[in-house]
Amino acid sequence: MTNTSDDSTTPSSANATSGRIDLSGRSFVVTGGNGGIGLGMAEGIAQAGGSVSVWGRNADKNGAAVDVLSRIAADSGAGATITAHVCDVSDEVQVRESMARTASEHGSVDGLFANAGRGGTGTRFLDLSLEEWRSVMAVNLDGVFLTLREAARTMVEQGTGGSLVAVSSTSAVHGAAGNEAYGTAKTAVNGLVRALAVGLARHGIRVNSLLPGWTITELASGGYENDVFRTATVKRTPVRRWADPAEFRAVGAFLADPTQTYHTGQEICVDGGYTIF
Repeated sequence: MTNTSDDSTTPSSANATSGRIDLSGRSFVVTGGNGGIGLGMAEGIAQAGGSVSVWGRNADKNGAAVDVLSRIAADSGAGATITAHVCDVSDEVQVRESMARTASEHGSVDGLFANAGRGGTGTRFLDLSLEEWRSVMAVNLDGVFLTLREAARTMVEQGTGGSLVAVSSTSAVHGAAGNEAYGTAKTAVNGLVRALAVGLARHGIRVNSLLPGWTITELASGGYENDVFRTATVKRTPVRRWADPAEFRAVGAFLADPTQTYHTGQEICVDGGYTIF
């Protein structure tokens, strides 16, 4: 088949063919980036030379993450900037202010990973109150909406395109019995991502979701420390173990990679095969 496309409009593939993801000169926000999967992705971005702004509610954890990321950034030699902001993503004012400060400090916002989240309440569905339901939605759905919206506004104003990533869950694929609010929020996140991928494509903004499997994090510590539950999940996982957050470094850099210009609207499942087994 003859390629009839206009080469003048084809994105540059220089970095794509170098064999290494190069994020130098670009800046990324990672909400909930002070630990777990978020920190793993932030580490991958910093290793590739990208600047990172960590948003989290715990100032001490933010500071510890900045120390880790600063060491990685120094090793990359790209002169990346590492910052942190105390931000509750369910608070619209805080999200707006944090985005404005980040854009000012870093000079631009080229990507955002909406990773901040919380677990369910553990209440069985028949006893689940509307207040409990909304408390989960406030962070896992509203927080994703707010951070993606502010990042998109910033990118559209910059006119330089970028990458938006929402962290969903395998709970959006299999039935999350006993954790209905969490599973529902994560399912809704995938729908939001698909809609934004269509709506923001004209601005050169890619939008994808990441569905992690069972990972050893603070959020999932209760399940991991439960011998019965851990054994059951490991048996169902083809690779026969839980993931380490560091294993999300590569996927974080990949989703941030500006050369992936044709990759949007996708659900990237990193679960050791859990959802297919």
